[in-house]
Amino acid sequence: MTDDEKAPEQPPETEAESPTGLTRRQFFGTTASSAVVGAGLAAGSWPLSSSPARAAEGKQDAHVAPGELDTYYGFWSAGQSGELRIMGVPSMRELLRIPVFNWDGATGWGITNESRKILYEGLTPAGKRRADKQGGVLRNGDTHHPHLSLTEGSYDGRYCFINDKANSRVARIRLDIMKTDKIVQIPNAQAVHGVRPQKHPKTGYLFCNCEFMIPQPNDGRDMDSPDKYQTVFAGVDSDTMEVKWQVLVDGNLDNTNCDYKGRYAFSTCYNSENAAHLAGMMRKDRDHVVVFDIPRIEEAVKKGRYKTIGDSDVPVVDGTKGSDLTMYIPVPKGPHGINTTPDGKYFVANGKLSPTVTVVEIDKLDAYFRGAMKNPREAVVAEPELGLGPLHTTYDGRGNAYTTLFIDSRIAKWNIQEAIEAFQGGDTNPIKQKLDVHYQPGHNNATLAETKDADGKWLVSLQKFSKDRFLNVGPLKPENDQLIDISGDKMRIVHDGPTFSEPHDCVMARADQVNPRKIWSRDDPWFDDIKAQAKADGISDLTKANKVVRDGNQVRVYMTSSAPNYHITELRVQEGDEVTVALTNVDNIEDLTHGFTLTNFDVAMEISPQQTSSVTFTADEPGVHWYYCQWFCHALHMEMRGRMIVEKA
Repeated sequence: MTDDEKAPEQPPETEAESPTGLTRRQFFGTTASSAVVGAGLAAGSWPLSSSPARAAEGKQDAHVAPGELDTYYGFWSAGQSGELRIMGVPSMRELLRIPVFNWDGATGWGITNESRKILYEGLTPAGKRRADKQGGVLRNGDTHHPHLSLTEGSYDGRYCFINDKANSRVARIRLDIMKTDKIVQIPNAQAVHGVRPQKHPKTGYLFCNCEFMIPQPNDGRDMDSPDKYQTVFAGVDSDTMEVKWQVLVDGNLDNTNCDYKGRYAFSTCYNSENAAHLAGMMRKDRDHVVVFDIPRIEEAVKKGRYKTIGDSDVPVVDGTKGSDLTMYIPVPKGPHGINTTPDGKYFVANGKLSPTVTVVEIDKLDAYFRGAMKNPREAVVAEPELGLGPLHTTYDGRGNAYTTLFIDSRIAKWNIQEAIEAFQGGDTNPIKQKLDVHYQPGHNNATLAETKDADGKWLVSLQKFSKDRFLNVGPLKPENDQLIDISGDKMRIVHDGPTFSEPHDCVMARADQVNPRKIWSRDDPWFDDIKAQAKADGISDLTKANKVVRDGNQVRVYMTSSAPNYHITELRVQEGDEVTVALTNVDNIEDLTHGFTLTNFDVAMEISPQQTSSVTFTADEPGVHWYYCQWFCHALHMEMRGRMIVEKA
């Protein structure tokens, strides 16, 4: 008996139908002749083409022809690689990889002086001690959640923020140059997971969930007393990337979000038992969502109602159960994703270990903090049962929500208002469709759905497993992103493709909301440090400087390049000299990038038009060492090189 026969009251599965009229799930569960399969595929009618049965499906064209541009920028986390990836939507073409927490030889991230400063200066004292042992950088990152800065609830094209769960950091990426420009490590924390920018009036705070509970301070005391462990919720100033305050909470914080008025942030929180092992974490049948009253937290800090912990001077306020700064809303066990509706009325906490999601009316939170509401559950206005393993919810701006069902390998489309009516006793089924995706979806996101401008065009479902979807590449398989047209009444998969390594999450902005430069501005603050050093060395204009400055055993080389030449082609130094090369690309033509690679010295960097980059190394090997441009730039690109001659000391 099929699922549809068992539960006729549910809407039918409407994953792309085969020519036989069966869903893919049903099709693979029956014995179908190869002739039928071949005929369907040869006709190109399954699974992506239009048919009468799909009259209500979206019919957007996902094809972006050569020379045409995508209508959306997609910002993808890149998981264990520690970077951010830029995708075009709907083409799903990868456009750029932005190194954030990782070492990247293509651009020189983690090699250049500019990037090493960014990677180092925001670390805690403990983080700097560890980095010092590893050559001045932390060597890995685990990115999960990219989010863009907003003004009045709309994307403003300034920044993208992303977390590093592995080393408890958050980073800011400038969208005008697509480069990471600030990184801060959160003190008193282990594993920054959920990250969300404030939506109103603009992104002032970046809200950060610190997941794992630890002794506070974590200096060797209370290690065997998990009931005394705590974690923190942090408010980071997005302009300075400084941690302004932290809130102690009960349980493990997971994902976070905020309202469209600038007052509340809210986080899913599991392990209400404060246990250190899985069995202990399962003792209770409920966990909670923690609501943070931001103005109250700021007022508490202003009045001195805080403490500091360990070697950090960040104010830490008490937000544990019973605090007047927080509200703990009981929800089904193991809540995970938390997503604010585009109209700002509700947030949805996804159950993970329950088939339900919990809908909370944000305006009802005011009554609790005024003392007019005693039971936090009164803020819950719906709890629809969607399927097995709900993880994340996104929206189309038309009143519908889309929730990934990890165990079912489906996306459920449901109507928020109808779920509220059903919770109040109505007999309406809010579920409109369930769509098979492959396999085990985690995050999903629809175009502009993290803003008030959700347009209901495209949805991306990010699957953790790909199994048999692609050619076998060995035991470590790619993951699978699927693009779904949600512009009509029915969802329709129009593309899927492999991804590496655990992209985890994405957000999408309209192309006109992001306006990157085509070439660098010479007035960019990115160059301030090297300009200051050049000025001290008697150089007023780096675009005209080709000069070697010797200062004891320190040698500073100021050099320009224009295709196909370096304007210093022979550099003589002494064995043991500390050499800094500052290279300026004086070409003024879009897309004419140069590079500087010094053979056998583990030195490489990218220099885009009108950019200056610098790198420092020790000339510890006597002999001739060639440097060359590794970014193909000219018909005589192979000839673009020079010699470093290291004379014996």
